[in-house]
Amino acid sequence: MTSLDDIRPAAQPAVRPPLLANRSVAMVHEWFGATGGSENVFLAIADLVPHARRIVLWADEDVEVERLGLHESWLARTPLRRSKALALPLMPLAWRTVGDEKYDVVISSSHAFAHTVRLGPPESTRHLSYIHSPARYVWSPDFDGRGSGALLSGPRRVLQAVDVRMSRHVHAYAANSREVQKRIQRFWKRDAAVIHPPVDVDFFGGTDVRSAAPRDYLLGVGRWIPYKNFDLMIEVAAEAGLPLTIAGSGPEEARLRRAAADAGVPVTFEVRPTRERLRELYAGARALLFPAHEDFGIIPVEAQACGTPVIGVNSGGLLETVVDGETGFLVGSMRPADHAAAVRRVGELSAARIREHAGSFSTQRFAARMAEWIAYETR
Repeated sequence: MTSLDDIRPAAQPAVRPPLLANRSVAMVHEWFGATGGSENVFLAIADLVPHARRIVLWADEDVEVERLGLHESWLARTPLRRSKALALPLMPLAWRTVGDEKYDVVISSSHAFAHTVRLGPPESTRHLSYIHSPARYVWSPDFDGRGSGALLSGPRRVLQAVDVRMSRHVHAYAANSREVQKRIQRFWKRDAAVIHPPVDVDFFGGTDVRSAAPRDYLLGVGRWIPYKNFDLMIEVAAEAGLPLTIAGSGPEEARLRRAAADAGVPVTFEVRPTRERLRELYAGARALLFPAHEDFGIIPVEAQACGTPVIGVNSGGLLETVVDGETGFLVGSMRPADHAAAVRRVGELSAARIREHAGSFSTQRFAARMAEWIAYETR
């Protein structure tokens, strides 16, 4: 199995030449949203290879395509760009017909089918793929109910076979967590290095927010969709007898507001907060509630950068981002009382230790390990 721990490059000069400077490179990503963790990872990788052509299936309307240098596929010119579920079966075809250009190196950032792209024969094109997760809709509908509907139940097995067959040309995989590494092995029978995604811990851990916090409320952050379990967060807050702030946006908003009205504790909704406001919310919270099985989970690391402990489930990416009993508590059930009991213990934890741990997921560490991996796999 590929291991970055085994890669020990020779001492580097003070000023490094640009990565893959003498090779033609394409960087590809799925659909490109305005605010997404995978998009930020894609841009962080692209910064390492500034001359690479950046290709996406489509970009949301509020994305500055020209400023970011994005090139969209033919799917961007169809109504399917407004429905990921309907577009999903066509994505492998879109990636195989995205262009006739051939490149020396292709680096894909994939959480659906971007890793199936071919922009040159495998004999002369080196294809590396950073995996946020094998397509949840296709491989893990039990983790995310959005992929379990009747619309995808029929073609799911076909898409799984297509996914495996059309990605055999990938030379090397990297996963964003050990959780995803295991899925890659289970679903695709391939090894992968583990490179945790970058988190802007310098921004969220700034000294200007450390003393601003009353720490008198609980916090939930993320997309308001079923598998994030915001309804459970409301129950935990009620059980703990503490106010709750819910930050984000999503289709579950109306249902969550109805549940909040009957919670018995104050529940405040912050719709699409700015990064600056989100940092304030993290810094003021007694704990971040995160009762979801995630691939990695950038939000818990952002909270920890502010010295805020995390109360979550003992599965998925939280096993890698939270040190149980030191930077938060991981709970072995979905019972509100168990999570509330963990909330009552957060006074045992050290904010300094929590911030220190978050530093291991910095953007600088990601850039260094990603550059090592790319250099090693294209040597």
